Amino acid sequence: MMKGISQHRPKLGLQGPVIAWQDSWAGEFSDEIMRTGTGSVYPSQDPTPTATEFVHALKDMGAEFYVHHMFPNLRGQSQMLEDMVQHDMDICLGNEYGNINGPYVEGTNRYDVPDGPLLEAARSGKLIGLLYDEPAHLQINAGQYRKDGFFPHWGKTEGLTLSESNKKVFSAVAARVRHVRKLIEEAGMDPGAAPLIAEHVFPVMFHVHARGGMLVCPKTMKESFQPLQLSTALGAAKQYNRKMWICADLWGPDVGPWFTRTSGFPGHSPEEYASALKMSYYMGPTHLFTENIDVLLKYQNKQFLKTEFGEVWDEFVHKFVPENPISWTHLQAEPDIVFIHSDDSNYGQNERLFGNPSLAAPETTQSIFHVWHLLSHGTIPAHGSCMHISGYDFPRHRLKQEIPSEKYPLEVGPIWGSERQIHPLFYPLNNVLVYDNFVEEQQIGNPKLILVAGSNLSSETLNAIRNKANSGAIVIIASWLTPKQWMKSGRVGKGLWVVTEDFLHDYRVSEIVKPHLGNDDCWVQRFGDQEVRIYKGDPFGSTLDFEVMNKIITTY
Repeated sequence: MMKGISQHRPKLGLQGPVIAWQDSWAGEFSDEIMRTGTGSVYPSQDPTPTATEFVHALKDMGAEFYVHHMFPNLRGQSQMLEDMVQHDMDICLGNEYGNINGPYVEGTNRYDVPDGPLLEAARSGKLIGLLYDEPAHLQINAGQYRKDGFFPHWGKTEGLTLSESNKKVFSAVAARVRHVRKLIEEAGMDPGAAPLIAEHVFPVMFHVHARGGMLVCPKTMKESFQPLQLSTALGAAKQYNRKMWICADLWGPDVGPWFTRTSGFPGHSPEEYASALKMSYYMGPTHLFTENIDVLLKYQNKQFLKTEFGEVWDEFVHKFVPENPISWTHLQAEPDIVFIHSDDSNYGQNERLFGNPSLAAPETTQSIFHVWHLLSHGTIPAHGSCMHISGYDFPRHRLKQEIPSEKYPLEVGPIWGSERQIHPLFYPLNNVLVYDNFVEEQQIGNPKLILVAGSNLSSETLNAIRNKANSGAIVIIASWLTPKQWMKSGRVGKGLWVVTEDFLHDYRVSEIVKPHLGNDDCWVQRFGDQEVRIYKGDPFGSTLDFEVMNKIITTY
């Protein structure tokens, strides 16, 4: 680190258990509700630690904040807050248990922290956020938990157009953000004391949540294509000037010879987890936490023991972070390639866009997948933006069929051969950021290449990208987004304007884009003049190698 350059260090945190042991404050009630999204009640596998033992374990693991699964009946809530104050531990309240079990905000499948408990937490001085668990998932797949009807997370969108559905979700998000801010302000506290944080498993609706006022929180690992997930989240955070949290989520598709609490948990190897933590750190988030402490620790004979995953976290916190300081934040991301597309909420399911069960997905939404296929040297599939699409068979499903629940936890999971691993971390991508169809000209920056796809485009953004072409950028835009007067491809001003009906099969597009794609063995993300280069750490790409370089910036 050069002398005089400021350093940035994300706050590091851990989320509470869902299978390993009962919540230290709610006790036996933990085993009476569903604590995971699997649709089953899991009895706890380990004895229950005292609250003091648990908080000491958090601190020993280097956690600076605790993500608490709030019980919807408020069991243990006040005592938990008192203990956080006593032990000087910041707290983030999560709504997942309420989403799974209710009670729900009328007409939705969403649990909001009630006003009274929210103010109690804010008055403690330790509250740093309200984590909304996978709101995009629960808006689209509204029947995931609530079975008495189809009630999307932010409200019903049936009968609306795609653009109207987007606006309905945005308006509901913005209303909830305003309510929380006003509630806290009227109580005489900082209205920003409890920001709402949108945690995403799918790389959709980052922008609509950020536009509505929420912070963005991509999940890494899981079933995601990491560069796609992170460049989308980075773009949403930068466009709307939001803080970015990252959740390293060990739930996933794979099986292997590692400590296993249940099928899919963890669904990634310790080596992949180690690389994912470093990858997440290098994105410059404000906060970074691991979803569920269950896999990191075991509680036996009145003491906590680290698993191989706990050793990975311990090494990351106490060795890697201090020895590898960074000087940038996520808001300093500067793209060479900008991908502008409407936030259509389609990750490859091609239905229920924004939770609208009757709206047929316009074919134009799939152009987003085609661009990702192009930008990733053909490695990301052309029919979806995460692994919850056709063509993927998760090894965890076999584990669930073959191992009865009473046999868990497994000290060592089964070995089925490396060919059974389906989730790598690495895909090549050359310094891309994603903005939505409302991005303004000054927000776009000075990319060399701009691609424009999706179902719709605002007139302001259309004019902005035309100006960028005139100033020297190469713009490739879908024909259905282009007005008649600009349908002709060719030189405009200092740049190039290319109109296409097909990002996959138009030879002009592939020829123009090719010089900008970088190497097929490298994923690049630049922050100011610091360039993070990421390579495969093994032939499959489940581990990563990193290189941070000073970059001399040239602009058109």
